[in-house]
Amino acid sequence: MDPAIVLFGFCIGLLVGMTGMGGGSLMTPLLILIFNTSPTTAIGTDIVYSAVTKMVGSWRHLKIGKVNMELVRWLSFGSVPAAIAGVILVSVLEQHISEDRLNSLVYAVLGGTLLMVGVVTLTRALILKGLIDERERFEIEKRHKVAAIVIGATTGFVIGITSAGSGTVIAILLIAIYRMTPKSVVGTDIVHAAVLLTAAGIAHIIAGNVDFGLAGNILIGSIPGVIIGAALSDKAPQGFIRIALGIVLMASGIVTIQKGDATVWPIAAGVAAVLLGAVLYAPHYMNKRYKREKDRLAAAGEAPQSAT
Repeated sequence: MDPAIVLFGFCIGLLVGMTGMGGGSLMTPLLILIFNTSPTTAIGTDIVYSAVTKMVGSWRHLKIGKVNMELVRWLSFGSVPAAIAGVILVSVLEQHISEDRLNSLVYAVLGGTLLMVGVVTLTRALILKGLIDERERFEIEKRHKVAAIVIGATTGFVIGITSAGSGTVIAILLIAIYRMTPKSVVGTDIVHAAVLLTAAGIAHIIAGNVDFGLAGNILIGSIPGVIIGAALSDKAPQGFIRIALGIVLMASGIVTIQKGDATVWPIAAGVAAVLLGAVLYAPHYMNKRYKREKDRLAAAGEAPQSAT
């Protein structure tokens, strides 16, 4: 048993239990940068440990009753096959390019993704807070289902390749698009992540990318950490934690990209920035569109339909 890995596992499990964020985004760069684990093994091992950790967290949040299971199902329809496709892509690349070249590409994509996840986390903590009217419940209509499948597919593919973002990115999209309350976001996010990471973890096990001894050491610390974190989720200073996490993720991304292909990471970060920016702008666009429609119907003497 490695006490250092157990301690890191406990701290990250605590963070995941409290906020639903930070698992893959922090553990993968820690394994690579501090424990000198190869990128593909770090990603596969991290996904397997995260799957078990979030299963434990899911039990706690399901017991609390703050999980939108219908939304979890539609997210999973997109994310599970996309994550498996991401793992398959890495396996195919392993067969056609050298290990050093593959590691360089993975470092670049992982670093660019971490950088943007950090920016998204800070955006959520500093800008989105207070700007979106949150709601406890809403009826899931066809447009919500389509959005969930698209969110699941795009984020699932990235997670299958890098393991980063299963909590942070999806959580901010749940807030921006569905206007869910923090408690519902954390519970729904963790349960969906458990489903997604289990599928991706099985794919990585089949591909031979998992160090089970390393995963076991992490789990010794992370399981009690996530249980304690879930119990403290109502009391944790969410704003401060998210700001600190955003800064750490950006720093991890900057360090990681220095080990990767200098031409690839800006592309990865740029694509992520454009996609996330479009998604974050979508609720603002939909609200303006709804207001115009409401005004038009009011002028015609008709009752408007509910907003997204």
